[in-house]
Amino acid sequence: MTDYIRRKMESLAAIQPVRTARDDYEAFWSSMMDIRAELGGKGARTEADPELPGVRAYRVKLDGWGGTPVRAWFLLPPPPASAPYPCLVIAHGYTGSKGDPEQYAAWLLRGYAVMAFDVRGQGGETGNRAGTDYGAVKGWITQGILDKDTCYYKAIVLDTLQAVDWAAAQPEVDPGRIAMMGVSQGGGLTLLAAAFHPRIAAAVADIPNMCQMDFGIFNSTGSLSEAAEFVNRHPEHLERVLATLSYFDAVNCADRIRYPILVSAGLKDMVCWPETIYAAYNGIASEQKTIVPFPFAGHFTAAGHGRTVYAFLKRHVPALT
Repeated sequence: MTDYIRRKMESLAAIQPVRTARDDYEAFWSSMMDIRAELGGKGARTEADPELPGVRAYRVKLDGWGGTPVRAWFLLPPPPASAPYPCLVIAHGYTGSKGDPEQYAAWLLRGYAVMAFDVRGQGGETGNRAGTDYGAVKGWITQGILDKDTCYYKAIVLDTLQAVDWAAAQPEVDPGRIAMMGVSQGGGLTLLAAAFHPRIAAAVADIPNMCQMDFGIFNSTGSLSEAAEFVNRHPEHLERVLATLSYFDAVNCADRIRYPILVSAGLKDMVCWPETIYAAYNGIASEQKTIVPFPFAGHFTAAGHGRTVYAFLKRHVPALT
């Protein structure tokens, strides 16, 4: 390793989270847990044909927050795997969707059930019935961004918690072997779910967003640039925007993560900057945490990382065949 790269790695490892939590942070998250309890993991499933031999597939409609039906896939692995299965709850990246069943074939063949859900309003089959009383810029992030109780992040975090609760309640799933995972936006949702959902046994947050967002709003070329553009148009609202983001910033809840967790970071990433990811990671309380840096990667994980993820899951939420 060259001296420059070594110094870069050392500087990232030394970063500490700059907490931005407001005085009512604990009260707000207590109210979020109350809403989660009210939602209660409710939803319905309908059998579908995945066109994958031996795989059973269900289309799911979750009762999302604010009356929004959230669409998802629930997929069960083929033999020789047998119930109860470990389950991977998977959140996608920004502008994406839950996709099609075949993209989860590798996990199904390894004996894992999969619960993959749409992040509302984005590229899937899920809309967004949550109202907003103020304008927004392009994208979804600035919808309701002037108030923690109306903002888009609140909706998608509650949907994530609902997806975990629904999966844990399925008769085919072992509720003690649930892992949350996602990339970018999905990685950020994974960090928040790992902090606040008691059912999660392990988590994989790849190149996660929603970390040290006060840094991100000034530097990111990704979704947080929408918040920057909002403030550019409405500079009088800077403090309100930063306050709203703080309730959904992983740096403020990282010390609640006590389960095994795997995190990755691209050191040339200008969407989810490594400085933000390391800030959150270094605050994680778990004694079983690992970060995988990719020194020459931008906003992607390097080839072969899937095997690293599988080795981690096999160790902490094994599929029993």
